[in-house]
Amino acid sequence: MPEFSDLSVLIVDPSPGMRASLHNMLNASSITKIDYATSAGTAIRQLGKKAYDIILCEYDLDGGGANGQDGQQLLEDLRHHRLIAPDTIFIMLTTEGTGAKVIGAAELTPTDYVLKPFTVEALMARIGRAVDRRNALLPAATQVANGNLREALRLCAAGIDGAPRYATDFARLQAETHAALEDWSEAELVYQTVLALRPGAGWAQLGAARCHYAQGRYDDAREALERLLELYPRFMSAHDLLARTYQALGQDHLAKKVLEHAVTISPHMVRRLRHLGELAFATDDIGAAERAFRAVVGKARYSEFRSPEDHVNLVRTLVRKGDAGQAAGVIRDMERSLRGNADTDACRALAAALVLDLGGHETAAAAELARAAESARTAEALSSQLKIGLVNACLRHRLDSPAAALVLDMMNDSARGLTVEQAVDVFEKAGRHDLAVTVGRRATQQAEEALSDTAQKLGQGELRAAVGAITAAVRRSPRNVQVLLTAVQTILRQLDELGWEAPLAEQATALLARLRKLDPANGALEHMAQQYGATRRKYGIAATA
Repeated sequence: MPEFSDLSVLIVDPSPGMRASLHNMLNASSITKIDYATSAGTAIRQLGKKAYDIILCEYDLDGGGANGQDGQQLLEDLRHHRLIAPDTIFIMLTTEGTGAKVIGAAELTPTDYVLKPFTVEALMARIGRAVDRRNALLPAATQVANGNLREALRLCAAGIDGAPRYATDFARLQAETHAALEDWSEAELVYQTVLALRPGAGWAQLGAARCHYAQGRYDDAREALERLLELYPRFMSAHDLLARTYQALGQDHLAKKVLEHAVTISPHMVRRLRHLGELAFATDDIGAAERAFRAVVGKARYSEFRSPEDHVNLVRTLVRKGDAGQAAGVIRDMERSLRGNADTDACRALAAALVLDLGGHETAAAAELARAAESARTAEALSSQLKIGLVNACLRHRLDSPAAALVLDMMNDSARGLTVEQAVDVFEKAGRHDLAVTVGRRATQQAEEALSDTAQKLGQGELRAAVGAITAAVRRSPRNVQVLLTAVQTILRQLDELGWEAPLAEQATALLARLRKLDPANGALEHMAQQYGATRRKYGIAATA
């Protein structure tokens, strides 16, 4: 099959005999660009160096053991950490005995499953169908990957009409693209259109429920998800969203019950176990929290993406239980097994402070918290949740300066920083109105500095630098009307003078929509909309924007 000769394949299988058999099957079909991985860890390292068209992955990667990663967990890690492109073909190889279980409880769906034993003809037929589908969707998927979402929507609409064989796939991509634009009503319309033709399409039911959730229609989301789970009790993503929906409705105990049931069906997904532990802790079910966090620490041990935060969660639970001895053991395990992790110093110090507090050693605990806050300022991978917990711990020990410095650093985090409102809320909830006022004033000062810096860069003709400065200010102050106005004006000027860039144009569209909600009577909105339209016409893309 010469059309396959350019494909590259990674075989992930611990069995030398199976790797050799797959190699021979692929060679017989003109596929010669083949590499191997014997475990999830080696596959992740391999994919960190090189991209592949196809991944053939054995589900049972640890030979039936209870601790190592399986193929489904590997797929979860690869997609969650974006180590494979959305169009990478991932085919899971399973035995008949485990196939039904795996397919029924899939966390993230592979491109296809192949049940063993199989012939070369059967394998290549599956690969052929997957390649045909990928090629049909590739132009639209490429536009999504490049941030050209409006062009992707146009190509999806054309694909639905021009390639009826893949109309459902195009509709799914179309809905997901609308969701990426936060155009939830349009996304919901696509899902409902699919459901009118295919009422049993579980993914479309889940997509519609996600639209309800995103629009704050939590009761609608709950009803849709409960109906979906009646039809597909092992639809794991529906369990996860239902738990979040119950949380949004203020029903944490019901959310915990949903996750406990989901874990009995599919016990290996680390993120679900972590969520269960957090809910159990929040509802004072310390026994369930301890079990969940111990499972997280144990299962994550075999992942390339371990985090010392999981040890902190377990320590916090054991401290709530009053078990300082076991908590100290968890800290020792963290120090030993995660010595090279950049976040370990901050997590070790925070965990140590928790244990010291339990023993009544306030002075020593405060010293550890100060170390944790200092380390956390440069630990980029730590979650906002852990950092906010650290801020609150500092405030309880009257460590105002480290707490304020950490919050300001979080506000300035370009990737996932706190907004001004969130930062102020941290201090208000801690009963520290004085620090809330201080942070609010500092945020106002930063916004004014950003506006001044943007104006200076514009005056010097440094358009790209000006856009960078003002968009950083938008991340910190997403509801500051003057910052938003300046951001749109600056982006439009760059588009007009330096050429059309679809992702930047999408950003301008989103910011204009936000401004219309915040300040619908603002007189500048109409002028900017006209300027945006003129720039589109200037570059001949008005019909597709």
